[in-house]
Amino acid sequence: MEITKFETNYKRNLFFSKTENIKSKDYSIKLEKQVINIYPEIKYQSIIGFGGAFTEATGYSLNLLPYEKQEEVLKEYFSEEGLNYNFCRLPIGSTDFSKHTYSYSLRQDLEDFTIENDRKYIIETVKRTQKINNNIKFLSSPWSPPKFMKSNNTLILGGKLLEKYKAAWAEYIVKYIKAYQKEDIRIEYMTVQNEPNAVQLWESCVYTPEEEADFAINYLFPKFKENEIDTKILIWDHNKEKLFTRAMQELNSNEALSAIAGVAFHWYTGDHFENIKLVREAFPGKLLIHTEGCTGYSKFNPNDEVANAEIYAHDMLGDLNNGVNGYLDWNMILDFKGGPNHKMNYCNSPIMINKSKDNYIKNLSFYYIKHFSKYIKPNAKRIAFSRYTEDIEITAFKNEDNSISIILLNRKDTNKEYNLCINNKVIHDNLDSHAIVTYLIKE
Repeated sequence: MEITKFETNYKRNLFFSKTENIKSKDYSIKLEKQVINIYPEIKYQSIIGFGGAFTEATGYSLNLLPYEKQEEVLKEYFSEEGLNYNFCRLPIGSTDFSKHTYSYSLRQDLEDFTIENDRKYIIETVKRTQKINNNIKFLSSPWSPPKFMKSNNTLILGGKLLEKYKAAWAEYIVKYIKAYQKEDIRIEYMTVQNEPNAVQLWESCVYTPEEEADFAINYLFPKFKENEIDTKILIWDHNKEKLFTRAMQELNSNEALSAIAGVAFHWYTGDHFENIKLVREAFPGKLLIHTEGCTGYSKFNPNDEVANAEIYAHDMLGDLNNGVNGYLDWNMILDFKGGPNHKMNYCNSPIMINKSKDNYIKNLSFYYIKHFSKYIKPNAKRIAFSRYTEDIEITAFKNEDNSISIILLNRKDTNKEYNLCINNKVIHDNLDSHAIVTYLIKE
């Protein structure tokens, strides 16, 4: 058994630090204390991948750097040596993390439809990324239909999609998917609406459960079939506290189960991991994808960065252990202010551009995400475990090549000793306070 350990520990200045040739011993039946068991033979959901969002702010911030540094940043995310990202989100039109508000069409007949607004900072960034990893899967989300389609005649402040424009909005989305396909960017998944339960100062649109299901089942899905588009449709794309309720309200007919491939969600209202499990149990064949999460702008305060990184790891562990198929972060790159954002709704990202624009900063969250994304590979299956204490948070996955990735997190102020037991072998180790480790095990 070949065992490699990777550790991130801010106090000890360790950032995904590698230790090879970890020793194991035979698992003695006398070993009863401080045991963590891994059961590779018991398998659960498979993984699509991990990644972040290609917002306009991400592309703009990347372009602030000298070209050589831009290439470094893209490799930090998408190379096998970096985070190994392979699943990313694209906005359909503008978001709060755009430099300005825009739609692809201003005319009711959609004759002026164009994605040129996306070209410089989104499409070109994606194309550069595809040269590093040409196996990236994409999920797209709209923040708002064009203003002429809405009840409040503006992209912002909520409003609703008018009944008379439902067919046109579905056609608009088809045009978007086809336009991106011409750019060799295949949209494999999409959500009906980003945060359909929120009236925001930025681009937003409100859907009741009945309205969202109606649009997905009676407009979008038929339009996809008519145009031979196999993009999978997901609902909700909002916070977890209403995840189960919304799923039960919308996936309540044979037509819904045919049209809707799964449920997407964000993290901004707390754990609610039980809701993920409830949806997984109620709809075992449906996809569950975390599509957005970020932390508030902390001005690079080290103490805040530890807390922010632990928010990521805790949420990823909880989501994965309850049935998630994919995990997407929000902006991958932002400027030193946590933007640009046309509503000044600043936040952190794992990589940020420094004030002089000649280099970049990797926040601690970058390394914590790496503990998951680098060695939990596409099509990996979650495997079972038991642990002697909840103070050690854990998940484990078996990859298609039979390698096993085990992640352990300690958010407590005290160290935790443990005996990691797998395949009749035991690894005795210690997990420092506020540290995270990944074991990569190969037979």
